[in-house]
Amino acid sequence: MTFKRTTPFNQLPLLPPEDDEIFDKEVLLLLAKAHRSLGILDGISKKIPNPLMLVNTISLQEAKSSSEIENIFTTDDELYKAISTTDTAISPAAKEVLRYRESLWTGIDHIKKHERIDLDTIIQIYQNIKQTQTGIRSEHSNVRIIKEGKSITSGEVVYTPPKGDDILKELLNNFLAFVNDDGKYNLDPLLKMAIGHYQFEAIHPFPDGNGRTGRILNTLILMNKDLLSQPILYLSKYIINNKDSYYHYLNGVSSRGDWKRWLLYMLTAVDETANYTVMKIEEITQQFEATRSHIEKHIPNLDFAVIEAIFTQPYIKAIHLINDKIKSRNTARKYLDQLCNIQVLELKHIGNENVYINNDLVRILEST
Repeated sequence: MTFKRTTPFNQLPLLPPEDDEIFDKEVLLLLAKAHRSLGILDGISKKIPNPLMLVNTISLQEAKSSSEIENIFTTDDELYKAISTTDTAISPAAKEVLRYRESLWTGIDHIKKHERIDLDTIIQIYQNIKQTQTGIRSEHSNVRIIKEGKSITSGEVVYTPPKGDDILKELLNNFLAFVNDDGKYNLDPLLKMAIGHYQFEAIHPFPDGNGRTGRILNTLILMNKDLLSQPILYLSKYIINNKDSYYHYLNGVSSRGDWKRWLLYMLTAVDETANYTVMKIEEITQQFEATRSHIEKHIPNLDFAVIEAIFTQPYIKAIHLINDKIKSRNTARKYLDQLCNIQVLELKHIGNENVYINNDLVRILEST
């Protein structure tokens, strides 16, 4: 394998790697540990009566961190306002993060229907993220990965992805066969996710947005292989905290075929992220129970659905409570005002709208 940073990597090997490149004792031990942690996380998520209490909040945090990896920064407050109001003055960064979350759900809807990942879905995810009608990059596009930052080597080319319509088609078909066909490619699904993520980023099929598309694919692979019931593994938080290592180990596979370091990195990400998310779930559920007890003491007849609703996202409006039992905004607003009176929620005026904030949930989500 010949690798030169400034030359299209048309010799990128097809999947899978050779067995001796991935079946290392250290890798297998960490693989078992990551499986245990992920199993605990998925088990806890299945016991929660209303999964939206986790899915809405955690998927938004994942979208935020994944976008930060690409230097798209927004604040939690901006995001909560963006999903809770009709205010048109939303920052471009917040809009990009929300598009990421929408793209994640596009992919999830597809795999639930078709039980596989296909090229059309990948392209749709990319198009949603980038708000474009373009698809796989053309043969004439000179795409290169440039080192960022302010070091002496900043601005240098660190990787040039494969180039050529036929080459990209072959690599993408191989990638899709690898992640979907468990008969031909009988490999542990966590290893498939990690290996597939490298390969997708190395193929780099789009002019831009490959990192975010690839991180959505991580979640889709784990859900499609029944390792996750809901999109609640917050991998991007680990990557943003270990960003230099992420790119270093990706490059190590390309330049030296160093699969071991890359697999150890990704399995560590799964293990630590699963444990972190379990901790967050426990914090949220404990706070939910404490809040429920407080509400039942002061507003004993409040509909339980209202209590659940204020934990599905930190910022909420009266319209979010409308259901078969609560049929008017005035009734919903009355309940929310009552919750403000007992200090469960805080009322904020954002533009022309009244938004109610669950500060306890905000505190849990924003704490590291």
